[in-house]
Amino acid sequence: MRSVMTRPFLKMNGAGNDFVVVNALATPFSPTVEQVRAIADRQTGEGCDQLIAIEPSNSADAFMRVWNNDGTMVETCGNALRCVGWVLMESTGKDRVVIDTAGGPTVATRAPGGQVTVDMGVPRLDWQQVPLAEEMDTRGIELQVGPIDAPLLHTPGAVSMGNPHVVFFVGETPDDGFVRGSGSLVEHHPMFPEGVNVGFVHALSPDHIRLRVWERGAGLTKACGTGACAALVASARRGVTGRHATVDVDGGRLLIDWDEASDHVFMTGPVEVERTGALNL
Repeated sequence: MRSVMTRPFLKMNGAGNDFVVVNALATPFSPTVEQVRAIADRQTGEGCDQLIAIEPSNSADAFMRVWNNDGTMVETCGNALRCVGWVLMESTGKDRVVIDTAGGPTVATRAPGGQVTVDMGVPRLDWQQVPLAEEMDTRGIELQVGPIDAPLLHTPGAVSMGNPHVVFFVGETPDDGFVRGSGSLVEHHPMFPEGVNVGFVHALSPDHIRLRVWERGAGLTKACGTGACAALVASARRGVTGRHATVDVDGGRLLIDWDEASDHVFMTGPVEVERTGALNL
């Protein structure tokens, strides 16, 4: 008979992007793909977009491991970084923590109103860094969705924020069906050997974006932190916005600043603890 291990967790969200967060600083946490899917299932499990483990690190306050709800492990997650940053700052009393990820280290700091700011680092803009399957100018890559002579979407920007993003510019905010249909089609396009997160930017003004995102391995979510950063970078490179913008997502509002002096992208947004619980593995 298999023994059952119980692991406490926090259910958290950042602008509606929700997580099951497990403290693995003292006891390792290595769920199988099937276990990740079971935990993330909104009907029979705890329900979440991503499963997060806070692990020890030799070079940072902690290492954040991220699984999407389909069981795949991914490089990083911007909204989860704010949540993990908040957990670490609350537990240590610090106002600044360093969080390592598979996409590289980041710094989280306290912001006014109980919010958290994360330094997402320098955006990676070379085609090999995204990565793309072939050399292209990432300000507008050769990709379209729909008929050749009248595409519904075309010439998106491509950016890596530690994970790959493609950003389409649209004249109005797309509905769920459009995001699902187009996003799922582009996510596994051969142009993106590691898959891609798909953003849809409706620019409301030079400092205000409405964003919807189809996340690689997670689908349509209420918010995507790295997606908001990629949207601002892609928009600024095309002259659609400046280097600072408010980004409205389905679950709330994020403030994104692409600092000209450092070239780093800073994301500020809310953190919410929904509840506590225990996983039976």
